[in-house]
Amino acid sequence: MALVLEKLDLKRSTFYYHLSHPRRDRYADVRPLVREAFSRTARISGKTVLRLMREEGLRCAIRRKRYSSYRGEQGKAARNVLGRDFSADAPMRKLVTDVTEFGQPWGKAYLSPVMDLYNNEIVAWSVSENPNMAQIREMMDMLGPRLDGPALLHSDQGWQYQQEPYRLRLAEMGLKQSMSRKANCLDNACMEGFFGHMKDEFSRGRRFESFESFKAELDGYIEYWNTRRYQVRLDGMTPVQYRGHPISAA
Repeated sequence: MALVLEKLDLKRSTFYYHLSHPRRDRYADVRPLVREAFSRTARISGKTVLRLMREEGLRCAIRRKRYSSYRGEQGKAARNVLGRDFSADAPMRKLVTDVTEFGQPWGKAYLSPVMDLYNNEIVAWSVSENPNMAQIREMMDMLGPRLDGPALLHSDQGWQYQQEPYRLRLAEMGLKQSMSRKANCLDNACMEGFFGHMKDEFSRGRRFESFESFKAELDGYIEYWNTRRYQVRLDGMTPVQYRGHPISAA
């Protein structure tokens, strides 16, 4: 021991002091909560919590390959008006949408949401067993009452968004269409980010008894995302809270 201390240029008194006074773990009272929360639900975010999870040997599953609704040219593609400018200075001015897929033992489910880029709020959505135009119509029916003026609605080049009825519906609602470039998910990165968080926090590793139970819980998760999930980008507020504090967005 004396040789080791000499090599480290460390005094014996200093070594024994630290040995008898172990460094206090600032997160000792948090670790049990992290373990309990992880076992109950994976609704955890933040660098500190991620580090604690790693130290506790807790791991989230690797994200799977994203679902793509692109089927080639099915109609008319729009130009990329959004141009990766994901900032918005007022609610309901810049919106993004996409479709994602969930696999379950009883089959598949699809979510088609609309996100407001001002505060990351999911302002309309539809959950369906099939990714079809009926799902898109249901989503647009929910979106209509939320609109309060002209807005931009951005999507990828999925077959649904190329259809003439969809483009006509956008025009009727005062929405300008924008599309990502072909095979470029970064053009819709905000929605892709939401899908990643949602699947990590809500569905990863879970099995639901039926489509009906899945839909009910997914509706509940979106309500949680909008009203109870605090986000760093929103100054530590939830999307709904941030929408009510326009001054903080300046």
